[in-house]
Amino acid sequence: MARAGLTAERVTRAGAELADEAGFEQVTMARVARRLGVKDASLYTHVRNLEELRGRIALLAADEKTLRIAEATAGRAGKDALAAFAGAWREYAHEHPGRYAATQAGLRIDPELAARAPGPRRAVELTYGVLRGYGLAEPDLTDAVRLLRSTFHGFVALEATGGFAHERAPQRSWDRVLDALHSLLERWPAAGEGDEGDLV
Repeated sequence: MARAGLTAERVTRAGAELADEAGFEQVTMARVARRLGVKDASLYTHVRNLEELRGRIALLAADEKTLRIAEATAGRAGKDALAAFAGAWREYAHEHPGRYAATQAGLRIDPELAARAPGPRRAVELTYGVLRGYGLAEPDLTDAVRLLRSTFHGFVALEATGGFAHERAPQRSWDRVLDALHSLLERWPAAGEGDEGDLV
């Protein structure tokens, strides 16, 4: 018997909670249905299949993470903005590991759903906004965005899997990483000849 009030949003949030508790790869239609106390078939009235459900979880997570970053960076610039941005990213990954994994999964998301979700677009705007504070322009902006994403994601991914076994506390390394990024962004090397045409 279907629980009254079941919607695509409720199904998505149930899937997101399951992802955080058990891991994103453990999210299935059957497990979400059990969590909601309904039969599997009831979910298909609201989401087409598992691929759509996982895409919805990724978009929900992107919206949540972006909102947290926006609140953290509001009114800040330079290193303060960089540190707030990075801290909000890391905190979200710690608090919502399954949802965070969804944002990094490279899913094929329904274009209509993606078009209605502000998170991914807003994330790009926020990242570029922080970097423009360092006076960067294309193609350096794109390269710097990729550097930040690689650094932040690499750090939190290693941290989540116990990859930092050294006795030095990860927080100390994190602080030094942000110092190093700030220093690099202030002294960003000039683009090489021909780089201007390589934007992808």
